[in-house]
Amino acid sequence: MKRSKLVMVGNGMAGVRTIEELLKVAPELYDIAVFGAEPHPNYNRILLSPVLAGEQTLDEIVLNSWDWYRQNGIRLHAGRKVVDVDRVRRVVRAEDGTEEAYDRLLLATGSNPFILPVPGRELQGVIAYRDIADTTAMIEAARKYRKAVVIGGGLLGLEAANGLMKRGMDVTVVHVMPWLMERQLDDVAGRLLQQSLQERGLKFMIGSQTQELVGGDDGRVRAIRFKDGSEVDADLVVMAVGIRPNTELAGKMRLHVDRGIVVHDTMQTVTDARVYAVGECAAHRGVAYGLVAPLFEQAKVAANHLAQFGIGRYTGSLTSTKLKVTGVDLFSAGQFMGGEGTEEIVMSDPGGGVYKKLVIKDDKLVGACLYGDTVDGSWYFKLLREGRSVGGIRDKLMFGESSLGDGGHQGQTRAAAMADDAEVCGCNGVTKGTICKAIKDKGLFTIDEVRKHTKASASCGSCTGLVEQILMFTAGGDYSAAPKKKALCGCTDHSHQEVRDAIREHRLLTIADAFRFMEWRTPDGCATCRPAVNYYLLSTWPKEAKDDPQSRFVNERSHANIQKDGTYSVVPRMWGGETTADELRRIADVVDKYRIPTVKVTGGQRIDLLGVKKEDLPGVWRDIGMPSGHAYAKALRTVKTCVGSEWCRFGTQDSTRMGKDLERALWRMYAPHKVKLAVSGCPRNCAESGIKDVGVIGVDSGWEIHVGGNGGIKTEVAQFLCKVRTSAEVLEYAGAFLQLYREEGWYLERTVHYIERVGLDHVKQKVLGDHEGRRALWERLQFSLDGEPDPWFDFDRARVDTRQFARIEPPRAAHAGGAPKAPRETTEGIRND
Repeated sequence: MKRSKLVMVGNGMAGVRTIEELLKVAPELYDIAVFGAEPHPNYNRILLSPVLAGEQTLDEIVLNSWDWYRQNGIRLHAGRKVVDVDRVRRVVRAEDGTEEAYDRLLLATGSNPFILPVPGRELQGVIAYRDIADTTAMIEAARKYRKAVVIGGGLLGLEAANGLMKRGMDVTVVHVMPWLMERQLDDVAGRLLQQSLQERGLKFMIGSQTQELVGGDDGRVRAIRFKDGSEVDADLVVMAVGIRPNTELAGKMRLHVDRGIVVHDTMQTVTDARVYAVGECAAHRGVAYGLVAPLFEQAKVAANHLAQFGIGRYTGSLTSTKLKVTGVDLFSAGQFMGGEGTEEIVMSDPGGGVYKKLVIKDDKLVGACLYGDTVDGSWYFKLLREGRSVGGIRDKLMFGESSLGDGGHQGQTRAAAMADDAEVCGCNGVTKGTICKAIKDKGLFTIDEVRKHTKASASCGSCTGLVEQILMFTAGGDYSAAPKKKALCGCTDHSHQEVRDAIREHRLLTIADAFRFMEWRTPDGCATCRPAVNYYLLSTWPKEAKDDPQSRFVNERSHANIQKDGTYSVVPRMWGGETTADELRRIADVVDKYRIPTVKVTGGQRIDLLGVKKEDLPGVWRDIGMPSGHAYAKALRTVKTCVGSEWCRFGTQDSTRMGKDLERALWRMYAPHKVKLAVSGCPRNCAESGIKDVGVIGVDSGWEIHVGGNGGIKTEVAQFLCKVRTSAEVLEYAGAFLQLYREEGWYLERTVHYIERVGLDHVKQKVLGDHEGRRALWERLQFSLDGEPDPWFDFDRARVDTRQFARIEPPRAAHAGGAPKAPRETTEGIRND
C-alpha cells in the first residue's frame, strides 16, 4: 500500500512526541519528513539550564539521536527553516529551496522569545534565552565578561541567572513584578525564593522597569537604565520576559491565528483539515499552553487522529507546575492565589525553608502552593483533578498522604502506597501502573530502561526518585542484584552511585535532605555514610551545599594529623616543594616557641612538624604564616617536583614552575580520596611522576600526562593519558581529569580504583574526545575552588570549631605528686593516611 506523506515543520519536543506516538500505533502509514530550523536533532529544551550551568553537555540532553531518525525512515532536514507552504499544491519549501510534498502537514513551530521594545535592544550582548544557540552564546560571554543582567524573574530567567553565576559572572535579576515567579507562586513563596537565591549570590531589583539599554563605543551593551533614572552595569543582558507563539508561517499560509494557530479538539486547524498544529504554537479553546505535560497530551491526540483511529479529543488541560529552581523545590496548581469563596490552610516555616498553602472551596481542594517540600504535590494535584470532598481528611490534609493512617499505607514507601492509576510523571502522563507493567513485561532493572520504555522521568526529571522507588518495589530482589550494586553502608541499600545521582538530579543540599529523600534507615547515619554524603553534596553543589564539619574524620575537623600519642603534626604548604629562607626561619622560630619535638622532611618534599599540642595548633598556624598543606585531608596533598631545566643539565622543561602553577591552581581541592601530583623535567623522572594520581613528565616537545598511579601499599604505575605542548594545556587537561574524578569517584576511592571501575577509555572520551566537555570540567573545577577558604586562617568561612582547641585543665587532685598529662584524643574512626 502506498504510504501517505506527512511533513512536520518544527523539530521540538511536542512535534517529535507526536511522531513517536504515531509510530507506536501506525508505523507503516506515513512517509515522514521533518524540517528543523536548528542544526540539531530533537533535544530536551527543559535541560538547557543544566547545560548553561556546566552540569550537563549538549549531547546528554538529546532526546532523539540522528540514528533514531534514520532507523525510523524519517528524512530530517536539520538547519533548514521553512519559509513557504503552498496549501493548494500541498508543498512545503525551505529557505534553501528544499521541498517536500504532503498529504498531511503538522505544524510544531513552537514559540519565540519576547524582546522588550526598548532602545538598545539591537546592541551586541543583548540576547534571549530559548535554544542551544542562545545557551552557547551565554557560555561564551561568561568566559570574556564579568557583569550580567537577566531581565525577567520567571523560571527561565532564574535558571539563566543561576547558570551564569555558576559560570563566574556577577548576576543581577531585574523583575518588574512585586515578587518572583508570580505566575507559579504567591507572594510569600516568591519572597522566600528570593531570599534563598540572594544567599547563594544572586542580586535582585524587584519592581524595576527597564527604560533603555545603554551601549558603549564598541557597540556592545554596557548598562541598563530604568524608569527612575538609575543604572546598573551590564556586559551581557539576557531577556527572559516571556514567549509568544510562533505563527509567522501560519500567517503566510492564511491560517486562522488568534493567540496561536487555532485548532479543533482533534488538533486540526480550523482553516484546513489537512493541517494540524501542536505545542506552543497552537491555540486550543483560546489557550496556548507552555508546559510540557499539556503539549504531550496534544501530541497523543494528534497522533491518534493522524493514525485514522478517529478516537480521542483534546479538551484542555488542568496544569500543575512542579519545578526545581536552582536547588529549591516548588509546586503550584489550580487557584493557588485563592479568590472569592475560598479559604486557605497555611503552614509557614521560613527558618526550615518550607511553606505550604492549600486553597479549599466548597470542601474541595482547588489550589496548592508548595515551597521547599513538594513530596505530596502529585497527591494534591490528584485531589484537585478528581474534585472529591476533602472534608473528612481536612485536619490531616496539610501533612500529606502519609498522614492518613492505614489509608495512607503507613510503614510502606510512597511507591507502594500509590494506586496503579496514580500519575507519576506529569510531563509525560505516565501512571504507576504503566511503569509497573513495563518493568514486569519487559524485565526492566534500571532507571534508564524505564525511561526508554515509558518516558517516565525523561523530561524535567523531578519524578526520578519516585520512579526509582517503583522500580525497586516492583523488581524486588532482581533490582538489588543489579551489577555493581553495593550499599554505601548498613544505613541504606543505596549504592555510592545512586546517592551521587540522587543528589545531582534532585538538587539535595544537606545531609538531612539526602537521608530523608533516600529514606535512610538510620536517621542520623553513621561514621561511614556521613563523610561520604557530605563530600558528595559539596562536590556536586559547590557554594550551595554547606559543609558539615561534624561529618568529617577527626583529622579534617582539626585540620591536622593526629598522631599515636594524641599530639598532632603540621605540614605547611610549600609550592612545588620550593621554599625560602624567610619561611625556614619562621618554621624554626615556631619549633622553638612551641617546643615541637620533631621536624622531618616528608616524601612529598614538605617539612613536617610532629608533636604539636592541639591547643597550640592555631598559634602554630598563625606564626608560620604559610598556607595549609592539607596533609590531613581527602584533598590535594603535594605536587612534587625536580629542579628541571632551570638547574639540571638534563632537564627539558621547567618542572618547578609547572609544579608550582599546578599546586597554586589546585591546592584547596577536596576529592574522594587524597591526591598527589608530581612534575618531572625530563624522562629520567626524578620526581617519581609515574606513581602519582597525576604525573607530568617533560619531554622535548612538551609534556606527557599520566594518571591513576599509586605509591601506597600496592604500587600502581600511572597510565598514559595524553601528550600536550603547553603549560596551559597541562593545567586544563590535568584539572579536567581531576574534576571528572571528583564528580564520578566514590568516596575513599583512589584514582587508580576509579579508573579501574569506569575504564581508561571513558576517561579519555571525557577529557580528550570532548573539547567542550573538557573545558566545562576545568571551568567547574575553577568555580568550585574560587574563594575556597584556607582553614588555618579563615576559621569562620571554613567553619572551624575553635572550641576544640581550648585547653582542658584536669582537676588538681587527679595529678597530685606529678605533672598533669595531656588528654589523649580518641582515634576511633580515623583514617590517618
